[in-house]
Order: sequence, then structure tokens, then C-alpha cells
Amino acid sequence: MTQCQRLLDYMEKGNRVTQFEAISSLGILRLASRISDLRDQGHIIEREMVNVSNRYGEKCRVARYTLIKKAEVVLSEK
Repeated sequence: MTQCQRLLDYMEKGNRVTQFEAISSLGILRLASRISDLRDQGHIIEREMVNVSNRYGEKCRVARYTLIKKAEVVLSEK
């Protein structure tokens, strides 16, 4: 299974994902690149900037991605 497939499966279940979750739960280091790949495939993915605290208690802003609509697959007839 590719990283894109793993990420899409995760988001299809209603999960939103941040970079931390992508690394810790999915083993994906370059989340923004995988999101770009999925968008190129026609998936509609929303990015929301959210406030979080880092391990030192400092406030940070990170992107959180949500799958809005999965791309429609058009199968060619043979």
C-alpha cells in the first residue's frame, strides 16, 4: 500500500490529519506532498490552520487536512 493510499483510507474514515498524526500514525514524513498528490488525482481536501501546543507548551499553528470529497473514478471501456 502506498503512502497516498494509506492517507486516503485514513481520511475516508472521517479522520482529519496533521503532520504529527501523519508521522506517528501513518509513517508519512511529507504530508503536504502526499496531500498535493491526492489533490492532483482529483480529491478535494480542505486545509485548516489550527492552534496546538508543542512539547514545551508553546503555542504553534499547524495545518489540519480533511477529505471533503473523494475523486470520482471514471473507468475507460475496453
